[in-house]
Amino acid sequence: MNLINGISIGLILILIGFFGISTRKNIIKIILSLNICFMGIILFYISIAYVEGGTIPVLGPFEPIDIVDPLPHALMLTTAVVELSTTALALALVMKVYEKYETLNVREMKL
Repeated sequence: MNLINGISIGLILILIGFFGISTRKNIIKIILSLNICFMGIILFYISIAYVEGGTIPVLGPFEPIDIVDPLPHALMLTTAVVELSTTALALALVMKVYEKYETLNVREMKL
């Protein structure tokens, strides 16, 4: 069994993203860490759905063991679109936070 595959790299990316979210003070770095976490989740789920030598279920005769379920891939495509729009909204909010507090450091903001 190969230890370097999409599942293990996805889990590593998720952990790197959580580490960045919990340790960074800059809001933009927190948003980028959240993006890394999302990319890890997408890679993890797509790698789980992968079947060696599999085919899509609409092309000709196939054995039930040789098909690839297209649902996880479609869901992860939707997740990527939602993640992109969430990032755009978060960066727009960061601009408003900077206008109000004149800093992006979470610890220096005075409420």
